[in-house]
Amino acid sequence: MKRNLFAVCILSFGLASVSSARGLASSAENDTHYTQAQLKQMARDAHTPEQYNALAGYYEKQQSDYLHQATEEKQEWVRRSQNIVSIAAKYPRPVDSARYLYEYYAYKAAEAGQLAAKYSQLSAPGVPATAK
Repeated sequence: MKRNLFAVCILSFGLASVSSARGLASSAENDTHYTQAQLKQMARDAHTPEQYNALAGYYEKQQSDYLHQATEEKQEWVRRSQNIVSIAAKYPRPVDSARYLYEYYAYKAAEAGQLAAKYSQLSAPGVPATAK
């Protein structure tokens, strides 16, 4: 009985790990994530329009992700604003943390948007080499 139970556990664990590996592989193909060091290296080595397009695409994706997170936090901020109970509540209140998160995501979205515009402009044909 214990052998059968052990075999079933091993088999289910193996199937679960195979399916999660497939999910990670498919998400890795669709969602490219770079470290800060890789981004700096890519920006340093970029000389062709394709390389600049890759950087612009990455920052556009980052911008859309941050805007999505900002809208979620804005909704949370509004929800928490309706439940302010006491004026003497301890700082930081939940409404404050939601507001700070919203402001952070909005700032990061603007920053990513500026970088995407910069790299999109550099990928345009006819850009002089001194502008890069």
